Amino acid sequence: MRRNTLLEKFHSNEKIVNSWLSIPSSYAAEVVAHTGVDSVTIDMQHGMVGFTDVLTMFQAISTSDAIPMVRVPAAYPDVIMKMLDAGAYGIICPSVDTPEICKIFVDACRYPPLGNRSFGPTRGLTYGGSDYVTHADNEIMTLAMIESQQALDNLEAILDTEGLTGIYVGPNDLSFSLGVRPGQQSEKVETAISHILERAKARNLFTGIFCSGLDNAQQRIEQGFDLVTPGNDAGALRTLYTKYAQILHNREINSDQNSGGY
Repeated sequence: MRRNTLLEKFHSNEKIVNSWLSIPSSYAAEVVAHTGVDSVTIDMQHGMVGFTDVLTMFQAISTSDAIPMVRVPAAYPDVIMKMLDAGAYGIICPSVDTPEICKIFVDACRYPPLGNRSFGPTRGLTYGGSDYVTHADNEIMTLAMIESQQALDNLEAILDTEGLTGIYVGPNDLSFSLGVRPGQQSEKVETAISHILERAKARNLFTGIFCSGLDNAQQRIEQGFDLVTPGNDAGALRTLYTKYAQILHNREINSDQNSGGY
């Protein structure tokens, strides 16, 4: 089976750069996958993406060495299994607030007797290889999103879920849950994130986090997270083209002003 290089990097203490796609475009997925990122996550929760989009985007990502992952809408076993059958090598599951939800999530990612994933790997065999079913349980990553006060209250039990690869922190929903507007500096939120990281590290679990941009991603790497996501595709486009527009409009205004003397 094709190896999951994210797990290899994790075990060798290498930092991992993850990209995040919310725009349904196989071309964009192909471009991003070839930028040098270690993984590409397709967002089915908040992204404008459906299953057909995911499939073609996976095919585009497969032209690179980047590992394909998906954030599913919730701990829906049927959706999770379909994403795995399509070739996902990692599932990020939002709103894992209790150990019961975490078990439902993890069980959907593991074949019996470890879980209850249904047989039918379809494209998984094409991407992963003919021995996919034999080794999938060892290569597929299960990342539970910790993003609420309830999840913090149940953190120890969630982290003890058998078969869980690690956690992925969602800072914005975590902020909301703690009574803080997303994007605001908050010692309360930072303390919660540090606590999640520390407890996961104590169990040698994989740790990832969504970041507000490059500077924040660098800070999270220094903090000790294994995987960082420096924003998503829509945000990157918005930021870059806002900058372009501001610079070029200002240049046009300056040019008009300067032209008056000639």
